[in-house]
Parts: sequence; structure tokens; C-alpha cells
Amino acid sequence: MKRRRLAGELRRHREVSGLTLDEVAERLEWSNAKISRIENARVGVLPRDVKYLLNVYAVEGEAREVLLTLAREARQKGWWHSYGEAIPPWFEVYVGLESDAVTMDAYESEHVPGLLQTADYARAVFQAFPIDDEAEIDKRVALRMARTKRLTAPGAPKFWAILNEAVIHRCVGGAQTMRSQLSHLREIAKSPNVTVQVLPFDAGAHPAMSGAFTILGFPESTDPKVVFMEGQTGGLYLEKSHEIDRYTLAFDHLRAAALRPSDSQALIARIADGVT
Repeated sequence: MKRRRLAGELRRHREVSGLTLDEVAERLEWSNAKISRIENARVGVLPRDVKYLLNVYAVEGEAREVLLTLAREARQKGWWHSYGEAIPPWFEVYVGLESDAVTMDAYESEHVPGLLQTADYARAVFQAFPIDDEAEIDKRVALRMARTKRLTAPGAPKFWAILNEAVIHRCVGGAQTMRSQLSHLREIAKSPNVTVQVLPFDAGAHPAMSGAFTILGFPESTDPKVVFMEGQTGGLYLEKSHEIDRYTLAFDHLRAAALRPSDSQALIARIADGVT
């Protein structure tokens, strides 16, 4: 969050100064891409480089000291860094955002969302990929289970999950694993901060047929929402207002088309009873 807030403030000061990315890059003899990555919080930024930028933007006094302090704090590693290579660099950004989010609205089409998974289900999901290193899978499962604690920790975010009906029908990891996973879904959905809905097959066409996505909201009004979509080898982060509006509208339509939470619970229970 601190990296993102710093990025937003640096972008704001550049815009207030009336400078373009190209003009700043020329003055500092940096690449345009470097400044763009800094302003999008895709890379960390050294306090020294923040000083150079603030010099260009003529930021002095208390505002300067606040941003330099923020730059130093943003360099501190998050708890997830202890998991090493189990978390690729492109996903570190998401885990950091997830750790700071106060709302998460997720649509999933293929599997149970990571934050709602059991360890056995998560392991089965990872084993479906061509990964032979069991030690790496162990680390990935451990990281995912550490992330799930976010939902029950003090100050837990509000998590609203909409699952395509295929998610609860697909038997992942065998009958016992799937029954346990569906039972876990029903239990965690009783939490006051967690809502689970199922989008039934008979809902027909819907606005998320292009795939899964998560909308993350943050406590500060200056921190806009982020839409995240995960791929095989990377993630896509959308932050422009029209993109956020588009996915928010899509999620609202999904909420309206999905079964009510109580009816979703009943359907999950029926499916669990039929898993053999």
C-alpha cells in the first residue's frame, strides 16, 4: 500500500508541475518506462530516486519529508517475502494489494477462490500444473494458507465471492477433498465479512464470460480500486476509472443473476452430498 500511495503522490506532483513523462525522463536521463513503472507501483523506488524526482517537481518542506519517509517505509519487505520463489515477482504486487484491501469482490469460473480454499484442494489445484517439485508445491500451499488467514484476522476485509456453478461441480483432488472443500465453503460463508453466491447454469449468458477477476478496494479515498486478472505466467492490473466502472458494473450484474446466499448454501450442500 505504501508503495502504491507513494506512486500516486509522485504522479500527482508531476501532473501539478505540468511535466510529461518524456520531459521528466529527459531531465533525469532516465527512460520513460522507468518513470511509468514507478508511477504505476510496478517496481520499488529507491529513496535516492525519489529525491531526484522531488527536485524536478520542486517539492520542498514537510511534503518532501513525508514522501521521503514513505519511500523508506515502502522499501520494507512484506510478510510474504519469507516464501521466496513460491511467489513470483508479478504476484507479489497482488499479495501486497490483497493484504491492504478492505473489500474484495471476486468472480471465479473454474475453481474455488484462493482465499476460500482448503490445503488439500489448493494442493490438487497446484498439482494440475506441470510442476514436478513437491517442495515448491508445499511452499505454494503454505503461502495460500497464510493468505486465507486474512479473512479471519482482526480488521478482515469484506470478501464477496461469486462462483460459476461449474466450480462446485468440478471434483478437484478426489471425493474426500471436494466434500471437505464444499463444507469449508459453507462454514466460511457464515462469517459476517464473507458472502458466497453461486451463478447457476440456467442464468445463461452473463457479463463475465471472458473469465475470472477480482476487484480490490482500499481504505484511503486517494487509493483507487484495482481490478486483477491472473494468467498462467503473469497478472493484469487495471486501475483506470472507466475500467473499474466496467468491472464493477459487471460484478453488480453477476450479483443480481446469482442465487441468493442462502440458496447458494443449499445448492452447495446438495452437491456435497452427491460427491462420490
